[in-house]
Amino acid sequence: MPKNNNREKFNKLRAEYPFLAFDGYDYQYSDKGLRVQFHFSLSDKYVFHPTMMIPAKDFFIPGNINESFLENILFQIGMVESISYWKAACPSKLIIRGHSLSKEQVNWWKKLYYNGLGEFLYMNGISVKPADLIQIESEPGHLFKPFSLQLESTAIVPVGGGKDSVVTLEILGHDNGNIPLILNPRDASKGTVMKMGLYYDSIIEVHRSIDPVLLELNAKGFLNGHTPFSALLAFVSVLAAGLSGKKYIALSNESSANESTIKGSEINHQYSKSLEFEEDLRYYVNHFISPDIEYFSFLRPLNELQIALLFSGFPKYLDVFKSCNVGSRTDTWCGSCAKCLFTYIILSPFLPQEKLESVFGKNLLKDPDLWPLLRQLSGMTSSKPFDCIGTVDEVNAALQMTISRLPETGLPELLKLYKDSEMYSRYRNFDAGALLQTFNENNFLPEEFKTLLRSKIYA
Repeated sequence: MPKNNNREKFNKLRAEYPFLAFDGYDYQYSDKGLRVQFHFSLSDKYVFHPTMMIPAKDFFIPGNINESFLENILFQIGMVESISYWKAACPSKLIIRGHSLSKEQVNWWKKLYYNGLGEFLYMNGISVKPADLIQIESEPGHLFKPFSLQLESTAIVPVGGGKDSVVTLEILGHDNGNIPLILNPRDASKGTVMKMGLYYDSIIEVHRSIDPVLLELNAKGFLNGHTPFSALLAFVSVLAAGLSGKKYIALSNESSANESTIKGSEINHQYSKSLEFEEDLRYYVNHFISPDIEYFSFLRPLNELQIALLFSGFPKYLDVFKSCNVGSRTDTWCGSCAKCLFTYIILSPFLPQEKLESVFGKNLLKDPDLWPLLRQLSGMTSSKPFDCIGTVDEVNAALQMTISRLPETGLPELLKLYKDSEMYSRYRNFDAGALLQTFNENNFLPEEFKTLLRSKIYA
């Protein structure tokens, strides 16, 4: 069920703040790197100036660092940034000053706003038709044209500090021209690339800041909630690919990201990690930014169970990887959220419980307070947790596999409760082995990447 009923607040704020203006951006490129500041105004009553900084690297391609490419991609990044500031009051209109969008582009952005904010709208109890959520107006004038870039056939790989990007980089290789990209470096992401033997002269760092005025509005009771962060990462990755001359952007989103969070709906916490968004983004980049860049998710053919199996083969990362959003600021596993429990469950078939206990600080399967989360993860409820987690099938398969490898007596409390549930009976004969052998052909991997990934699955 929705967390809040903010429909009345939604209507009141929209009336008081009828528009958000994207007033443009300033940037400077020097021997220290690229500095950008974006400019937004909420009905001329509040102004926001978020920033982004990318330190210069010796491997940047001078021919790609030019006005045509930079102004185009920075404008697109500003469009994604606008979502965070728009959501404070949800004005009915987004006004773009000094730049133009075609009708096709307007429709593209309206779709991202609506689907990317699906969780935000649901959790705030707001029901609105796609056509009524937002109108986008831009000034007539020059439209950005796609730009041809100097690229080599290697990849940018975004690294967040979790297990998925580890698997991608280990399979693709990280000593052959492929470069990790870290947005807002933290200990887990930095520790990951350090374990690979990569240092800061061989990665791309992006430092993004949120304007503190937005945080002040949140504290005052303006609307707040989830935004499509992965869409921002997508456009930042395009910028990074251009700066470094990389043809490929290899994400680490799996097939599981396509499953909706709310049963019977299209509301998906992971919308901007879904295949649908990936397809839309590929089209947008090709037609409006550069036809030379290939954006795809390397792990799209796989499910979470397969990725967990592959990750378990790289034990040196166990002491540095982190996926917990609650503990992200302190770089810890909180041990009490859906992401922690899911990660523990999905790794349990492949790693000893003692090893997992040392990673998470305790055996999460012994914590009865996590039973409500396990019920959600395993499909006993009408909705999954709003987090980046696997499918109901994957969770149940992992639980069944874990139970089968543990002694019948002395099962952890959560597994005892699960064994008494309908889901245990329903999945008792589920073919988990088939999940470990599947290869989802609904993906955008170039053929050589498919061949490489298949060799790891069917080894």
